[in-house]
Amino acid sequence: MTVDIAAAAVALEEALPDRPEVLLVLGSGLSGMAELVEAAVEIPFGAVPGYPVTLVAGHPGRYVAGRIDGRPVLIQAGRFHSYEGHDMDVVAAPIRVAAALGVGTVILTNAAGGIARELELGSIMMIDDHMNLQWRSALAGPLVGDEQRFPDMSEPYDRRLQALSMQVARDLRMPLSRGTYAAVAGPSFETPAEVRMLKFFGADAVGMSTVPEATVARALGMRVLAFSMISNRAARRGGEGLSHAEVLETGGKASVALEALIRGVMERMEP
Repeated sequence: MTVDIAAAAVALEEALPDRPEVLLVLGSGLSGMAELVEAAVEIPFGAVPGYPVTLVAGHPGRYVAGRIDGRPVLIQAGRFHSYEGHDMDVVAAPIRVAAALGVGTVILTNAAGGIARELELGSIMMIDDHMNLQWRSALAGPLVGDEQRFPDMSEPYDRRLQALSMQVARDLRMPLSRGTYAAVAGPSFETPAEVRMLKFFGADAVGMSTVPEATVARALGMRVLAFSMISNRAARRGGEGLSHAEVLETGGKASVALEALIRGVMERMEP
Protein backbone atom coordinates (compact mmCIF):
# COMPACT_ATOMS: atom_id res chain seq x y z
CA MET A 1 0.00 0.00 0.00
CA THR A 2 1.24 3.49 -0.83
CA VAL A 3 -0.08 6.97 -0.11
CA ASP A 4 -0.38 9.60 -2.84
CA ILE A 5 1.28 12.45 -0.94
CA ALA A 6 0.07 15.21 -3.25
CA ALA A 7 -3.55 14.01 -3.17
CA ALA A 8 -3.48 13.57 0.61
CA ALA A 9 -2.02 17.07 1.07
CA VAL A 10 -4.66 18.67 -1.15
CA ALA A 11 -7.50 16.92 0.69
CA LEU A 12 -6.12 17.88 4.07
CA GLU A 13 -5.40 21.47 3.06
CA GLU A 14 -9.01 21.97 2.02
CA ALA A 15 -10.13 21.08 5.54
CA LEU A 16 -7.58 23.18 7.43
CA PRO A 17 -8.52 26.57 8.91
CA ASP A 18 -4.93 27.87 8.57
CA ARG A 19 -1.64 26.80 7.06
CA PRO A 20 0.08 25.09 10.02
CA GLU A 21 3.57 26.01 11.16
CA VAL A 22 4.04 23.01 13.45
CA LEU A 23 3.10 19.34 13.23
CA LEU A 24 2.71 17.74 16.67
CA VAL A 25 2.60 13.93 16.59
CA LEU A 26 1.08 12.31 19.67
CA GLY A 27 2.17 8.89 20.88
CA SER A 28 0.34 6.22 22.87
CA GLY A 29 -1.78 7.63 25.69
CA LEU A 30 -0.95 11.26 24.84
CA SER A 31 -3.94 12.16 22.66
CA GLY A 32 -5.32 14.46 25.37
CA MET A 33 -3.00 17.19 24.10
CA ALA A 34 -5.42 17.76 21.26
CA GLU A 35 -7.67 19.50 23.81
CA LEU A 36 -5.21 22.41 23.84
CA VAL A 37 -6.21 23.48 20.33
CA GLU A 38 -8.36 26.58 20.04
CA ALA A 39 -11.20 26.66 17.47
CA ALA A 40 -10.32 23.05 16.67
CA VAL A 41 -11.24 21.35 13.41
CA GLU A 42 -11.10 17.54 13.45
CA ILE A 43 -10.22 15.53 10.36
CA PRO A 44 -10.31 11.72 10.70
CA PHE A 45 -7.59 9.79 8.95
CA GLY A 46 -10.34 8.15 6.91
CA ALA A 47 -10.94 11.50 5.19
CA VAL A 48 -7.37 11.60 3.89
CA PRO A 49 -6.90 9.64 0.65
CA GLY A 50 -4.72 6.57 1.09
CA TYR A 51 -4.53 6.64 4.88
CA PRO A 52 -5.25 3.26 6.48
CA VAL A 53 -7.26 2.73 9.64
CA THR A 54 -5.27 2.89 12.88
CA LEU A 55 -5.53 -0.31 14.88
CA VAL A 56 -3.56 0.45 18.05
CA ALA A 57 -5.28 1.45 21.31
CA GLY A 58 -4.33 4.97 22.34
CA HIS A 59 -4.00 6.14 18.72
CA PRO A 60 -7.35 7.74 17.78
CA GLY A 61 -6.44 8.24 14.13
CA ARG A 62 -7.36 11.86 13.52
CA TYR A 63 -5.93 15.28 12.88
CA VAL A 64 -6.86 18.27 14.99
CA ALA A 65 -6.12 21.63 13.38
CA GLY A 66 -6.32 25.10 14.85
CA ARG A 67 -4.16 27.34 17.02
CA ILE A 68 -2.32 27.00 20.30
CA ASP A 69 -1.70 30.44 21.82
CA GLY A 70 -2.14 31.97 18.38
CA ARG A 71 0.27 29.66 16.53
CA PRO A 72 -1.27 27.59 13.70
CA VAL A 73 -0.73 23.91 14.47
CA LEU A 74 -1.67 20.52 13.12
CA ILE A 75 -1.92 17.78 15.72
CA GLN A 76 -1.64 14.19 14.56
CA ALA A 77 -3.40 12.10 17.19
CA GLY A 78 -2.13 8.64 16.32
CA ARG A 79 0.45 7.26 13.95
CA PHE A 80 1.10 4.25 11.74
CA HIS A 81 3.58 1.56 12.79
CA SER A 82 5.49 -0.99 10.76
CA TYR A 83 4.45 -3.72 13.22
CA GLU A 84 0.86 -3.23 12.04
CA GLY A 85 2.01 -4.50 8.66
CA HIS A 86 2.45 -1.07 7.06
CA ASP A 87 5.28 -0.34 4.67
CA MET A 88 7.67 2.37 5.74
CA ASP A 89 6.28 4.76 3.14
CA VAL A 90 2.92 4.57 4.94
CA VAL A 91 4.58 5.07 8.34
CA ALA A 92 6.32 8.20 7.05
CA ALA A 93 3.44 9.49 4.90
CA PRO A 94 2.09 12.00 7.47
CA ILE A 95 5.51 13.67 7.65
CA ARG A 96 5.68 13.97 3.88
CA VAL A 97 2.13 15.31 3.77
CA ALA A 98 3.00 17.91 6.43
CA ALA A 99 6.02 19.01 4.42
CA ALA A 100 3.83 19.36 1.33
CA LEU A 101 1.57 21.64 3.40
CA GLY A 102 4.54 23.87 4.21
CA VAL A 103 5.09 22.76 7.80
CA GLY A 104 8.65 23.58 8.88
CA THR A 105 8.80 22.11 12.40
CA VAL A 106 7.86 18.66 13.67
CA ILE A 107 7.46 17.82 17.36
CA LEU A 108 7.31 14.07 17.94
CA THR A 109 6.19 12.36 21.13
CA ASN A 110 6.11 8.71 22.09
CA ALA A 111 5.62 6.35 24.97
CA ALA A 112 8.85 4.48 25.70
CA GLY A 113 10.35 1.92 28.01
CA GLY A 114 12.96 3.28 30.39
CA ILE A 115 16.38 1.64 30.28
CA ALA A 116 18.49 4.23 32.12
CA ARG A 117 18.02 3.85 35.87
CA GLU A 118 17.18 7.51 36.40
CA LEU A 119 14.16 7.32 34.06
CA GLU A 120 11.22 6.63 36.34
CA LEU A 121 7.62 6.01 35.33
CA GLY A 122 6.01 9.19 34.08
CA SER A 123 9.28 11.05 33.55
CA ILE A 124 10.06 12.84 30.30
CA MET A 125 13.20 12.36 28.22
CA MET A 126 14.09 14.74 25.42
CA ILE A 127 15.58 12.69 22.60
CA ASP A 128 19.16 13.77 21.91
CA ASP A 129 19.96 11.02 19.42
CA HIS A 130 18.51 7.76 18.20
CA MET A 131 19.31 4.26 16.96
CA ASN A 132 17.41 2.65 14.12
CA LEU A 133 17.12 -1.01 15.12
CA GLN A 134 14.02 -1.60 12.98
CA TRP A 135 16.39 -2.80 10.23
CA ARG A 136 14.62 -0.71 7.58
CA SER A 137 14.91 2.91 6.56
CA ALA A 138 11.90 5.03 5.70
CA LEU A 139 14.06 6.62 2.99
CA ALA A 140 14.64 3.39 1.08
CA GLY A 141 13.14 3.46 -2.39
CA PRO A 142 12.44 6.34 -4.77
CA LEU A 143 12.91 9.88 -3.51
CA VAL A 144 9.70 11.70 -2.58
CA GLY A 145 9.33 15.43 -3.13
CA ASP A 146 12.37 17.44 -2.09
CA GLU A 147 13.94 14.73 0.05
CA GLN A 148 17.71 14.43 0.17
CA ARG A 149 19.10 11.07 -0.84
CA PHE A 150 21.76 11.06 1.91
CA PRO A 151 20.65 13.45 4.67
CA ASP A 152 23.16 14.47 7.32
CA MET A 153 22.05 12.83 10.57
CA SER A 154 24.88 14.07 12.78
CA GLU A 155 22.32 16.29 14.54
CA PRO A 156 18.93 14.65 13.94
CA TYR A 157 17.21 16.83 16.55
CA ASP A 158 17.32 20.62 16.40
CA ARG A 159 19.79 22.04 18.92
CA ARG A 160 18.06 25.41 19.24
CA LEU A 161 14.72 23.79 19.98
CA GLN A 162 16.41 21.52 22.50
CA ALA A 163 18.03 24.49 24.26
CA LEU A 164 14.65 26.24 24.32
CA SER A 165 13.05 23.11 25.78
CA MET A 166 15.59 22.97 28.58
CA GLN A 167 14.95 26.64 29.38
CA VAL A 168 11.18 26.12 29.42
CA ALA A 169 11.62 23.11 31.72
CA ARG A 170 13.75 25.17 34.09
CA ASP A 171 11.16 27.95 34.14
CA LEU A 172 8.44 25.39 34.89
CA ARG A 173 10.68 23.78 37.52
CA MET A 174 10.10 20.40 35.99
CA PRO A 175 12.77 17.73 35.51
CA LEU A 176 13.75 17.03 31.91
CA SER A 177 16.41 14.47 31.09
CA ARG A 178 17.93 13.91 27.68
CA GLY A 179 19.13 10.70 26.13
CA THR A 180 19.27 8.25 23.26
CA TYR A 181 16.14 6.50 21.97
CA ALA A 182 16.33 3.08 20.35
CA ALA A 183 13.61 2.19 17.85
CA VAL A 184 12.88 -1.54 17.58
CA ALA A 185 10.44 -3.35 15.31
CA GLY A 186 8.03 -4.64 17.98
CA PRO A 187 5.25 -5.34 18.66
CA SER A 188 6.38 -7.46 21.61
CA PHE A 189 8.04 -5.80 24.57
CA GLU A 190 11.77 -6.44 24.82
CA THR A 191 13.32 -9.45 26.51
CA PRO A 192 15.77 -8.94 29.40
CA ALA A 193 18.62 -9.96 27.09
CA GLU A 194 17.53 -7.40 24.50
CA VAL A 195 17.39 -4.68 27.14
CA ARG A 196 20.92 -5.59 28.28
CA MET A 197 22.05 -5.33 24.65
CA LEU A 198 20.36 -1.95 24.21
CA LYS A 199 21.94 -0.66 27.40
CA PHE A 200 25.35 -1.83 26.19
CA PHE A 201 24.73 -0.04 22.88
CA GLY A 202 24.04 3.19 24.78
CA ALA A 203 20.25 3.42 24.62
CA ASP A 204 18.44 5.19 27.45
CA ALA A 205 14.89 4.41 26.28
CA VAL A 206 13.30 2.05 23.79
CA GLY A 207 10.16 2.20 21.66
CA MET A 208 8.64 1.25 18.32
CA SER A 209 8.20 4.56 16.49
CA THR A 210 9.59 8.08 15.95
CA VAL A 211 12.85 7.24 14.16
CA PRO A 212 11.26 6.77 10.69
CA GLU A 213 9.42 10.07 11.08
CA ALA A 214 12.46 11.96 12.34
CA THR A 215 14.63 10.60 9.54
CA VAL A 216 12.20 11.60 6.79
CA ALA A 217 11.64 15.01 8.37
CA ARG A 218 15.38 15.67 8.35
CA ALA A 219 15.63 14.52 4.73
CA LEU A 220 12.99 17.16 3.95
CA GLY A 221 14.87 19.88 5.82
CA MET A 222 12.36 20.14 8.65
CA ARG A 223 13.32 21.02 12.22
CA VAL A 224 12.68 18.12 14.59
CA LEU A 225 12.15 18.00 18.35
CA ALA A 226 11.18 14.79 20.14
CA PHE A 227 10.19 13.65 23.61
CA SER A 228 9.71 10.22 25.18
CA MET A 229 7.26 9.80 28.01
CA ILE A 230 8.57 6.90 30.07
CA SER A 231 5.53 4.69 30.39
CA ASN A 232 7.09 1.47 31.63
CA ARG A 233 10.34 0.01 32.84
CA ALA A 234 11.88 -2.06 30.08
CA ALA A 235 11.81 -5.83 30.66
CA ARG A 236 10.29 -5.77 34.13
CA ARG A 237 12.97 -3.55 35.60
CA GLY A 238 11.77 -3.48 39.17
CA GLY A 239 9.87 -6.80 38.99
CA GLU A 240 6.50 -5.69 37.62
CA GLY A 241 4.86 -7.04 34.47
CA LEU A 242 4.37 -5.12 31.25
CA SER A 243 1.20 -4.28 29.35
CA HIS A 244 -0.08 -1.76 26.83
CA ALA A 245 -2.76 -0.80 29.36
CA GLU A 246 0.02 0.36 31.68
CA VAL A 247 1.45 2.46 28.86
CA LEU A 248 -1.89 4.21 28.31
CA GLU A 249 -2.50 4.76 32.02
CA THR A 250 0.93 6.28 32.61
CA GLY A 251 0.56 8.42 29.49
CA GLY A 252 -2.64 9.89 30.80
CA LYS A 253 -1.03 10.82 34.11
CA ALA A 254 2.19 12.22 32.65
CA SER A 255 0.67 14.09 29.74
CA VAL A 256 -0.07 17.21 31.84
CA ALA A 257 3.64 17.91 32.33
CA LEU A 258 4.46 17.17 28.71
CA GLU A 259 1.61 19.42 27.54
CA ALA A 260 2.97 22.30 29.62
CA LEU A 261 6.47 21.78 28.24
CA ILE A 262 5.39 21.62 24.61
CA ARG A 263 3.06 24.58 25.01
CA GLY A 264 5.89 26.62 26.50
CA VAL A 265 8.19 25.70 23.62
CA MET A 266 5.63 26.65 21.01
CA GLU A 267 4.95 29.98 22.72
CA ARG A 268 8.62 30.98 22.47
CA MET A 269 9.89 29.29 19.32
CA GLU A 270 10.62 31.25 16.18
CA PRO A 271 8.21 30.78 13.23
